[in-house]
Amino acid sequence: MRIMVAGASGMIGSALVKELRTAGHEVLRLVRRVPTAADERRWDPPAGRIDDGALAGADAVVNLCGAPVANRRWSHARRQVLVNSRVEPTEVLAAAVAEQDIPLLVNASAAGYYGDKGDQVVEESAPRGTGFLADLVHGWEAATQRASEAGARVVLLRTGHVLARRGGLMGMLKPLFKVALGGRLGNGRQYMPWIHVDDQVAAMRHLIEQDTVSGAVNVCSPNPVTNAEFTAALGRAVHRPAPWFAPAPAIKLAIGDGDGETLYSQRMIPTVLTANGFTFRHPNLDETLSSLLT
Repeated sequence: MRIMVAGASGMIGSALVKELRTAGHEVLRLVRRVPTAADERRWDPPAGRIDDGALAGADAVVNLCGAPVANRRWSHARRQVLVNSRVEPTEVLAAAVAEQDIPLLVNASAAGYYGDKGDQVVEESAPRGTGFLADLVHGWEAATQRASEAGARVVLLRTGHVLARRGGLMGMLKPLFKVALGGRLGNGRQYMPWIHVDDQVAAMRHLIEQDTVSGAVNVCSPNPVTNAEFTAALGRAVHRPAPWFAPAPAIKLAIGDGDGETLYSQRMIPTVLTANGFTFRHPNLDETLSSLLT
């Protein structure tokens, strides 16, 4: 297959490009600058432009665009960046998929769609939640509508925390835990959907190659854990105690999250993936952390 990837330079995107090429697919990367490599094609999402011929012959488009959610305070301006960095590129790519009859759009999405579900098991059929993140993800997914209306297969990747050696959640937490400054967030009872980066990209490849799946897909381990359980496991993995905790009011103040959405609970399970024959390489958290820290 000829697969176009937007957001190919990020942690997930770079791993996906490698996975797809190893599987024998031709992968081209969409970039926002003058191309400097033979596999690069230029586009300008804010201007709504993709270079002529950039998507020619494409069998699939993968969109992984979106500014990081947790690395800055949620000011009004930052919230708008989070929205624009997701919705604008998705609208541009969905329109291109529709106009050029590309059969598949795989679009990033997030667990935040579900809002706070407490200890309820969350399958893909669970209703949309409330709050800024739920609204953000809803708008993000809705931006794919033009592609689906044109008959393309659209897959929405509702992803949890992706765990990798560098970057993402581990990039933030590992330095703290290694000097025994790690701890739970709030009361620690909130569930954290998580997935090893190898399973993330393998699941995406599976969804690209299996032409029967469309709509929302929970991309997460089949074994969700609470924040307290995750904290304990990471402490064990780095052989350090993790006795501290960040009070909920302090977290809300630090990130500008007045409603405490960063402490929302999603006990998410990958019902669609497992029903369609996907096998996880790293379903266990302790093994996952060990593999990433050795």
